Amino acid sequence: MVIDLEKIIIDEEKKLINPENNLVKKLINKLRSVSSIPNKDIIFLFQNLQVMIKSGLALDKSLKTLSLQTNNYRLKSILNDLTEKTESGISFYESLKKYEKVFGAPAINMIKAGEVSGRLEDVLKQIFLQAKKSYELKSRVKAALVYPIIVVVAMIGIAIAMFIFVIPKITSLFDQVQAQLPLATKILITISNFSLRNGPLVLLLITIILILISFSFKHKKTKYFYHQIFLKLPIFGEIIKKINLAKFSRTISSLIKTDIPIIKTLTITSDVVTNLVYKKALKESAENVKSGASLTDILGKYSNLFPPVIIQMVSAGEETGSLDTILDELATFYEEEIDQIMKTLPSIIEPILILILGIGVGAMAVAIIMPMYSLT
Repeated sequence: MVIDLEKIIIDEEKKLINPENNLVKKLINKLRSVSSIPNKDIIFLFQNLQVMIKSGLALDKSLKTLSLQTNNYRLKSILNDLTEKTESGISFYESLKKYEKVFGAPAINMIKAGEVSGRLEDVLKQIFLQAKKSYELKSRVKAALVYPIIVVVAMIGIAIAMFIFVIPKITSLFDQVQAQLPLATKILITISNFSLRNGPLVLLLITIILILISFSFKHKKTKYFYHQIFLKLPIFGEIIKKINLAKFSRTISSLIKTDIPIIKTLTITSDVVTNLVYKKALKESAENVKSGASLTDILGKYSNLFPPVIIQMVSAGEETGSLDTILDELATFYEEEIDQIMKTLPSIIEPILILILGIGVGAMAVAIIMPMYSLT
């Protein structure tokens, strides 16, 4: 009887973990669908897909091979789906439309143009190069911002520690001797006492403020206002402009090379740039191109966003018919310039951070030392 019971338990466990079990299967598929796909996996995909097609391997077999190579469950699931659709005769572009958020609108539209023109291999190479450059640019920016973020967090941590541990002890000393305190010291002690007595309330207020800021970034009008301010910031404003100009030049160059119309090119590029001010300018430019205006004249209206060098280069490209090549060189120029700025950014920001830290520590020191000096 015991053996039978154990067998029943084992059978039930097998049924539960069996992939054919609908509930478990749905759960697994759900988890796979929300898992993220690293940028390096997308780059690897386009690079290898281009090499396989260049060597003469069929598209469906190439996708199947890549699905066996990848370890990312979501990407594997997507590749299996793309394989099934291409095997059934659906075009690669139509199969990819479902996954626009994964591969991006520029890549999918370029693939459509490549299939129509019979130059899919060349298009995949362009997509790979663009994705690689974009990934490198993002990595440089992230790496450069690590040091300033660590310093700012440390400054906030030191300030909190001062208000919680140091100032209360000094306050008790002043209370014992009943000293007359200057205004700066009174303000410092008031802030410290309020923070200690109303800790949960302070945390709640900070949380509410952070949530409101987060929600304001999701609202289109307030987000646009923030992005306008970002472009006017010292140091960072110029960096943001160069990043958006690099993306603008690289994307338009890649799309023009695949024979995508300029109106469609500008619309797709507006989705690639990250700053909303640039997005709006490019969408308006796409509308203005429809009326027959040249790209040079249109960009000239946005001289605060596109510097003279961009407008002159675009003008030369339109006149010679080599706009894609010129913008490709311009993108490389901006990417190299951003790389240099990112390398020197810590040394530029460090004196500013030290100055802010010095002012903060100096203000606290003066507020604490002044009453001690008067007592002495």
